[in-house]
Amino acid sequence: MGRIAGAYGVRGWLKVAPGTGVAQALAAAREWWIGEHVYAVAEARQHSASLVARLEGIETREQAMRLKGARVAIERGALADPGAGHYYLADLLGLEVRNEQGEALGTVSNWLSSGAQDVMEVAGSSRTRLIPWVSAIVKQVDLAAGCITVDWGADW
Repeated sequence: MGRIAGAYGVRGWLKVAPGTGVAQALAAAREWWIGEHVYAVAEARQHSASLVARLEGIETREQAMRLKGARVAIERGALADPGAGHYYLADLLGLEVRNEQGEALGTVSNWLSSGAQDVMEVAGSSRTRLIPWVSAIVKQVDLAAGCITVDWGADW
């Protein structure tokens, strides 16, 4: 969901770089998982492109700096339903990717952000492809069948 970018101020607040499209969900969560520890979120709010947060038990700048670089996660149940036609990228990991001709391109192995859009990393048997997550290319997502259909050539 995000990564601790460092301390914010001197009273233990954290500056967090949220993942693409999850800042609001991260700010609304009542608990954060950082490493193997669960922290109660006392306060969290958006601050420019990042979040700032105060966690229970983190009271000094030094304590906050010890968490720098750590990943922040929240429980799946804390996330709102993304709604029809919208997906959490983590839910798409492992789905098979096929083109419109029915050719298997591989499975979604990772997500990258180019700044303009998210990009699927699709690991196939012979190569890895980077496919932009845009409506002109992604034609259908079938979570029940575990498949994403794309307008993408097998030899691209």
